[in-house]
Amino acid sequence: MSQLPPCPKCNSEFTYEDGVQLVCPECAHEWTEAEQAEAEAGKVIRDSNGNELQDGDTVTVIKDLKVKGSSSVVKVGTKVKNIRLVEGDHDIDCKVDGIGPMKLKSEFVKKA
Repeated sequence: MSQLPPCPKCNSEFTYEDGVQLVCPECAHEWTEAEQAEAEAGKVIRDSNGNELQDGDTVTVIKDLKVKGSSSVVKVGTKVKNIRLVEGDHDIDCKVDGIGPMKLKSEFVKKA
């Protein structure tokens, strides 16, 4: 019997195969072995459409985002230039015009 890798999200050892996908019964996360190999080789940060992001890219916000500790809102369609990718929960470090420096999650932006 082959040994399947643990879930990359919750580290559960009870993963199983469903066709070409691997599935975790505890957190319902689904992934392929190719995605896992890519993640182990080095974390690749992707936007909401699946495009790979690089330092210095320009991105567009796809959802109104409330600014924590302020009454400001980053509106849909706001362009953010010269992003910097960082490790952590919020993987984009940037400066938004009219608001200032902030951190964004890559799932709320698309590459411009």
